[in-house]
Amino acid sequence: MSQRIQKRFEKLKQEGRPGLVTFTTAGDPDQETAQKILNGLPAAGADIIEMGMPFSDPMADGPAIQLANLRALGSGITLSKTLDMVREFRKHDDETPIVLMGYYNPIHYYGNQRFLDDAITAGADGLIIVDLPPEEDDELCHPCLTSGLNWIRLTTPTSDEARLATVLKNSSGFVYHVSIAGITGTQSADSVDVESAIKRIRKQTDLPIAVGFGIKTPAQVRETGKIADAAVVGSALVNVIRQGVDKQLAKDQIVTNLHGLVSELAAGTR
Repeated sequence: MSQRIQKRFEKLKQEGRPGLVTFTTAGDPDQETAQKILNGLPAAGADIIEMGMPFSDPMADGPAIQLANLRALGSGITLSKTLDMVREFRKHDDETPIVLMGYYNPIHYYGNQRFLDDAITAGADGLIIVDLPPEEDDELCHPCLTSGLNWIRLTTPTSDEARLATVLKNSSGFVYHVSIAGITGTQSADSVDVESAIKRIRKQTDLPIAVGFGIKTPAQVRETGKIADAAVVGSALVNVIRQGVDKQLAKDQIVTNLHGLVSELAAGTR
């Protein structure tokens, strides 16, 4: 099993601070620019990198990430090229964990075991596949764990005790708590609700808990970090790319702007 995620959370614990998980989409706005964004995330302050595997129908995602998927697919990104991006990143960084997030359809088409083998060889550490429930664990979860990748599950405000037990059963790496019922990037959660949800999850697992959906500012990162082990920011970062493309900014300026926001957000963990 890849140990990068576990080691990173142990390091964060030693430093006495929460982690920042950043989300961007592979190939957005194009592969070359996306690679520069990816390569610079750790220096900007990302502790764990979550990278979206573009798909034409990302149903759990809000408008910002849906558009990122379309930009990436329009630029010619594929699952194979997404893994190439991880491989390229690993030439310079062998410590920062990378989690691939996406939907099952492209993986099924690629071939399950071939994908798992290639993901490990490229240097990925875990998977978040949002449309495979625990009832489908034989499909990809069990092969994933056997292959040595972490299988990271989502919990939601509507997960009751029995469902939590089912969801957490084969989870590894960390738990990703979705703080609102709905799609990404559309609203923000109430910290009291999040805190009570995290207490319920901690009763059932020793895994670190990252909280995402609706976190956009250093202050929100700081508040989330008081109750969780990490804060996940996605739509706010993806919007920097969208705004840069809309304003026809130079690609390097988009990269600089995005890394600048990551640095601001990371200040909320320190």
